[in-house]
Parts: sequence; C-alpha cells; structure tokens
Amino acid sequence: MAERNIKISKTTQMESPSNGKLKKPRKRYGEIDLPLFLIIMTLLVMGLVMMFSASYATAVDSGLPGSYYAAKQIKMAAIGLVVMFFLSYIDYHKYQKTWVAVGAYIASVTLLVMVLVKGAEENGAKRWLVIAGQNFQPSELVKFAIIITFSYFITKQYKRMEKFSVGIIPFMVMLGIIAMLMMMQPHLSGTILICIIGVTLMFVGGVKLSHLLGTGILGIVGMVALVFYKIENEGFTYFEKRIQSWRDPFADVSDATYQTCQSLIAIGSGGLFGLGLGESRQKYMYLPETKNDFVFAIICEELGFIGAVTVILLFVLFVFRGLYISSKAPDKFGMLIAVGLTVQIGIQAFLNMAVVSNLIPNTGISLPFFSYGGTALIMQLAQVGVLMNISRQSTIES
Repeated sequence: MAERNIKISKTTQMESPSNGKLKKPRKRYGEIDLPLFLIIMTLLVMGLVMMFSASYATAVDSGLPGSYYAAKQIKMAAIGLVVMFFLSYIDYHKYQKTWVAVGAYIASVTLLVMVLVKGAEENGAKRWLVIAGQNFQPSELVKFAIIITFSYFITKQYKRMEKFSVGIIPFMVMLGIIAMLMMMQPHLSGTILICIIGVTLMFVGGVKLSHLLGTGILGIVGMVALVFYKIENEGFTYFEKRIQSWRDPFADVSDATYQTCQSLIAIGSGGLFGLGLGESRQKYMYLPETKNDFVFAIICEELGFIGAVTVILLFVLFVFRGLYISSKAPDKFGMLIAVGLTVQIGIQAFLNMAVVSNLIPNTGISLPFFSYGGTALIMQLAQVGVLMNISRQSTIES
C-alpha cells in the first residue's frame, strides 16, 4: 500500500492541478566526467609547460621576453576553459537542427575560399586569415563543422545509410569539396584528418563496408595521383620537398630535409630519461617550429622516452574515455558527435607524432593541447566541452 502511495504521489507531481496537463520531467544533468576532466587538465598543464620550454629560445631570439608565447597561450587556455565549462552545460541537441548543420558546412566552404583569396602565406602554404592582427586558421573550425554536419545527416538518414545513393554519394561530395579546397592551400595533413573524421562517421553511421572501401580506395588513389602530377608537371615543390625529407631525412640537411633531420636528432639525444626540463639544445634555433608542429621533438629531448610514452598514453586514455562516452550516449546523434570529436583529437595527435618521428612525410599539423596556437587550443577545449555535455546527459533521469 505504501509503495502504491509513492507511485501515486510521483504521478501527481507531474500533473498541473490548474490545467490538468502533464508537465515534462526536468532534465537533471550529471556531474562532469571526472576521468575525462583529469586527462584533459593533465594534457593542458603539461602542454603549457612544454610549450613554454620549447618557445623560450625563439622568443628571446625575436627580441621578446622568454615567456611571451607561453603567456599568450595561457590566456587562450583560460578562455578555452571558460568555453569548455560553458558548453558542457549547453544541450548538444541544440546542434541537431537543419540550419545549424547546413550553416556550418556553408560557413566552412566560405572560410576556405577566403583563405585562398586573401589568406596569409607562410612556408609555401596559405592556411591563415589575419583578423584584427591575429592569425586565424579556419581549418580548426572546419573539423568541428564536418562532425556536426555529418552527424546530423547520418542521424536523419540512419535507416537508409546502406544505400549507395544515400550513404556514400552526398557525404563524399561534401567531403570532396572540403578536401579540394584544403589541398589547394595546400594542407595535406588537415585534408587527411578531415577525411578520416568523415569516413569514420560514415562507417559508424551504418554505411556498407564494401561501398566505403571502394570509394575510399578511389579517393586515396586520386589524391596520390594529384600530388605526383603536380610534382612532375608543375614543380609542386611544397610536396616534393616533404616527400624527399621523408624518404631520406639526411639527404639534404642544409635545405630540404633540414627540419626532419634536426627533429630526429632531438628525439635521439633524449635517450631514456631526457636531458631535463628546459635543457633542450635543439630549441636554440637548430630545430624550426619548436613551439608549433615540432614541440613533441622537444618533449622527447627534454623528458626522454619516458616523457614521450607518458604523452602518448594520455592521448590513448583520452581516446578510450571518449569512445566509452560515445557508447553511453543517449542517442545516435550524441554517439556520432562523441566519436567524431574523439577521433579528431586522437588522430591529430598520432599524425603529429608520426610527422615528428618521420613515420609519415612532414605535412604541418599541430599537437593538440601542446602546440602554440590560440584558435586551435580554444576549439579543442570547446569540443571537449561538447563531449562533457554528452557524458552528462548519459545520466539524465526522466
């Protein structure tokens, strides 16, 4: 009898005595996912420390205070943390709207076209827009836009994704336009990363594996053919130098293969335990881009094999936690976004480390949470905030 009274009282609380209508139960969000939060904060703090060490000599050589780049990165990290916590409370279902998905894609294409038309060029690549005196890299926004756009349309067509005309053609067209604009910059690593994100979401979304493999092989062959055509017929030196430095990093140490060569020297000199925090030799104007794409080489030199493995394990833990959150997501849209965000950061970290260690050609890609760059850091923390919101809603009580 007492149990029946409890049930009746709960039902009565959901009814409005004034109009007799049922009230929707209030959503109760869970706490922040503690393991994810601890992993991210460890990566962020370690990243700021290592970026400070890696950028010190560059700043001094430029006539700036040694802490110049680190201070700017800390400010961006503070902004990013505020954005992260804010987005962790914003219901991710707000992104599940046609105008958001279509608008994100159109904005991505527009920004990439603007880069080609009036972007700033550096080291033979045109990837940045200068806004109010600050470099802004649109590709960082494009990654998130692709995740939102693909997740929305896959969720909408989930039951028909096995059809080639539904699950392959429209997504490959969208991905192809973005990839073409990225390659024109040229931004090979960014193109590869965005394609991996898109293909992963299509696979998780239910596309037939045979359709995906066939289309993927054609895409890879086409991309490789384009690169070699440019090299052979137009002297596309950007890719030519990078392929040369990958095949033989010591072939032209005074020019084309200099950066890769110095990176390998930094990694090798670190040994098991490293030279000690702040004791890198290569950062003293031997290895270019120590604060950006090659900060991992400085980690290897100063913290050794142990430090490098620690960083790798932190990213592995992030990937496992992100995939766990995706498996607990309350719906397909949340699951797809969580997978996309996790794959983006995980694959980007792998590609950066692969470039630094010469596992793949030097393509210019940053290490998440470690490399200098305000746009990238804020976007990465913002995306973690979205991931946290998905984890919160996996514990919603109705």
